[in-house]
Amino acid sequence: MSSLVKTPRRLIRRLGNKYLLNWLPDYIYIRLVYWGETGQKLNIKNPKSYNEKIQWIKLYDRKTLYNVIADKYAVRAYVREKIGEKYLIPLIAVYDNVDEIEWDSLPKKFVLKCTHGSGSNIICSGKKDLDIIAAKRKLNKWMKKNWFWFGREWAYKDIKPRIICEDYMTDESGVELKDYKIFCFNGEPKLIEVDFDRHSNHQRNLYTLDWEYIDATIKYPNDSTKIINKPTQLTELLELARKLSENIPHARIDFYSIDDNIYFGEITLYHGSGFERFEPQSLGLELGDCIKLPKIINEKR
Repeated sequence: MSSLVKTPRRLIRRLGNKYLLNWLPDYIYIRLVYWGETGQKLNIKNPKSYNEKIQWIKLYDRKTLYNVIADKYAVRAYVREKIGEKYLIPLIAVYDNVDEIEWDSLPKKFVLKCTHGSGSNIICSGKKDLDIIAAKRKLNKWMKKNWFWFGREWAYKDIKPRIICEDYMTDESGVELKDYKIFCFNGEPKLIEVDFDRHSNHQRNLYTLDWEYIDATIKYPNDSTKIINKPTQLTELLELARKLSENIPHARIDFYSIDDNIYFGEITLYHGSGFERFEPQSLGLELGDCIKLPKIINEKR
């Protein structure tokens, strides 16, 4: 690809990240950013691929439930009702702003998460080493951010910004939590993604429901030599994912597996905002075929 093509695409990314394209209607913005992120023209009238259908869902599938399950605090009530309290990571506190955090009263290890976005976490594995001033700075920045504007992921638009503090947890490695992400379609799991080494060298492996390794990638590299054992509770994981994703055209349900216990991570409606690269592309088409788009029930756009 020539530098002449790359330059406007990079400019689109930069403008989008700086909120300078907020004035554009959702439909136009999504088409523009989709090209900027993928280099492909978006077919929104007859979407085929996974990424194209995610863009369609952003624009037209807007149910009140989505605001709830995208909120990292409100979703706890949904999980409690659907599968039970025992699958929730223990909650230490919830705050409306950074100034409410009583740092001295927090345990030695904890995790702070903004409830209205993605990737806005402070992971404290030892409070004596935590730079509280830097943590406050990050949290204040995140609390002012509305994640809706970059990808126009509608479910995030009106979430009340809050901060939750949860127990710090690790898996058998003792240093991280592998993320078991189950791609579900109207309540039926079809693919399992496992993210690992997220804070050092982010990689992800893909597996079938029978735990057969799939030699394919979604954005991040895979590692066929990495031994990730089939979870002993795989059947239960899949059943929980079914319950949490029922009646939703597509949702990615995330879990952690710790000492033979299952903990809920999050529900994602728009994996990678529908911009991540599939290799081979046939995987994106295969998953796209799994998404059965509903009839448009909201106002005409």
